[in-house]
Amino acid sequence: HQPEDPRLLALRGHVYIVCDGMGGHNAGQIASELACKTFLDVYYNHPAADAQVAARAAVEAANRFVRQVGLAIPSRRGMGTTLTALILLQDQALWVQVGDSRGYVLREGTIRQVTPEHTWIDQAIRSGMLTAEEAATHPYQHVITRAIGTEDAVEADLVLEPVHEGDLFLLCSDGLTNHVSDEALRQAMGEFGPSEACWRLVGSALADGGSDNCTVVIVRANRIDRQED
Repeated sequence: HQPEDPRLLALRGHVYIVCDGMGGHNAGQIASELACKTFLDVYYNHPAADAQVAARAAVEAANRFVRQVGLAIPSRRGMGTTLTALILLQDQALWVQVGDSRGYVLREGTIRQVTPEHTWIDQAIRSGMLTAEEAATHPYQHVITRAIGTEDAVEADLVLEPVHEGDLFLLCSDGLTNHVSDEALRQAMGEFGPSEACWRLVGSALADGGSDNCTVVIVRANRIDRQED
């Protein structure tokens, strides 16, 4: 979402979101759509001046709404979704993360995953229970520990970083990263424009088996206009 109102743009910035739904095709699609729309509505209309306060409130509201709909309709019981959002606010990038979709930044030829992963495997690796090699074939490798709508409450991780001119940001569902390496992400983002890189990355995921839905968003910071004192 890119607001046209200059005041709102200065206060809240641009927002890019990837939500990867779960709970069956129809329920997952509904969960992701509700989460995305609710997040945008609450974030842009929240009274707090602080964008991080508004973002946390938006995650909480999205979680409540998806949870309520899932409990009210038997066919949608247990539905949920990941949520990875990139907020470009003036010269800052605010990442909002729930689940195992990912956010990356490519800067000066180096790619880096910014968002943490809320998965059982990630926790097991960080605690020393598993090695990365063991995790690659573990049966719990796709079990997530946080999602929008699956519990009464959820906590988002927020990461705030400066934006540099030329930065490339990538948001994607695990349908991409299950099949495409970080090095392949770096190459595509570095060689092609954002739209072409998205198509090529989705094509690479499909060619490798396409085991899950694949969503990719790439955003480029062409320049940063700084106000004079």
